[in-house]
Amino acid sequence: MKSFLRLCILLLFFYILPSYATLKIDVNGAKTAPIPLAIASFSVQDNGLKAMAKQIATVIQSDLESSGLFRIVDHNAYLQNFSSLQEKPSFADWQVLNVQGLIQGELSQNPNGDIKVSFILWDIYGQQQLMPQRNVSTNKVLWRKLAHIISDTVYERMTGDTGYFDSKIVFISESGNAKNRKRRLTMMDLDGANLQFLSSDKDMVMTPRFAPKGEKIAYMSYQSGTPQVYLMDLKTGKNNLVGKFKGMSFAPRFSPDGKKMTMSFSEKGNTEIYLYDLESGQQKKLTNHPAIDTSPCFSADGKSIVFNSDRSGKQQLYVMDANGGNVHRISYGEGSYATPVWSPRGDYIAFTKIKDGTFYIGLMRPDGSSERLIAQGFLVEGPTWSPNGRFIAFGRQEKSSRWNQNGNPHIYSIDVAGYNERLLKTPDEASDPAWSPLLH
Repeated sequence: MKSFLRLCILLLFFYILPSYATLKIDVNGAKTAPIPLAIASFSVQDNGLKAMAKQIATVIQSDLESSGLFRIVDHNAYLQNFSSLQEKPSFADWQVLNVQGLIQGELSQNPNGDIKVSFILWDIYGQQQLMPQRNVSTNKVLWRKLAHIISDTVYERMTGDTGYFDSKIVFISESGNAKNRKRRLTMMDLDGANLQFLSSDKDMVMTPRFAPKGEKIAYMSYQSGTPQVYLMDLKTGKNNLVGKFKGMSFAPRFSPDGKKMTMSFSEKGNTEIYLYDLESGQQKKLTNHPAIDTSPCFSADGKSIVFNSDRSGKQQLYVMDANGGNVHRISYGEGSYATPVWSPRGDYIAFTKIKDGTFYIGLMRPDGSSERLIAQGFLVEGPTWSPNGRFIAFGRQEKSSRWNQNGNPHIYSIDVAGYNERLLKTPDEASDPAWSPLLH
């Protein structure tokens, strides 16, 4: 009976094979059901590695499912276990579960003490490897990073796009009541692990931003009494004041090459945008207008800067050349616009929009066309792009029904199509997120 069942499955496979000939997800298309994947229990060469092998597979599952593109089939339904990576899948046993892709892996330990995962991604209906065997190694302490790298590899092979799981989020961790609010510069892995507090709760900190290589963070702090931009080296923990501005400096952003920084400077009621050279210390005024010009952000190629200004009467988005020339408005919809951020792909600008008392996270093309809104709420703000430009993280705060006060702020992510909105795990309340580049 069992042989007859397998024969029927193979005959069915013969007829449906053409539709599965190339197992790949179109991330540019309309929303579709998540692709069913299986992650087989990783085989081990040492029984002492079993617990770690299970942890690695769990992180991979969490990563892939969080994208909204994949569904991991229940492990209890699996009909095949693997004793080694050399053992090939019994394709019929996986097809009966409607598994389309299978991750098969093996965990071992190198002579130097590092752990190594060798893994293969299988196309179950195509009965072939989607990619040859890959090997990744790391120190035992960094096993989670290894899991994220595997997730990125699978994501890249199945979507044709760059992964984003091996990245970090820097944000402001908030605690305490309204009268004694404490804010700390904080960093964590995308999935909430490896939380680090980068500052004490003594000074007010805001708007942290990653350098292009992820090794430094720019942010605004009140530690001198006047809001000013500081630069933190993540390796040494040292902080340095950026520039010698007499007034208030804020809203920092790095250039794509990391050598310069844009920021706003406010003095005597006037706010302008400046360009600061991190190597020479030279600063250049880019805007010259009585209105408030702020929130500058470079384009991916470094040739243009988007910013918001109320020079038209209310906050709108403008683009100028990187030297300050050719200023032109790009937003013309109803409401006001703020916090524009250029996609690392260069194809979109994300922004915060306020209309009729409701906040939105939106996208538009660099010329202002094709505006669409992907998230809304009592207070949603501060979009930041994933390294691959496919997802956006932002702050969300809902209105509390108790005493008409605001609710607790938290960080969410959403894909650029406006689907798969998810809460990012933080131990306390959180705001002002910034997404790092890919870290491998």
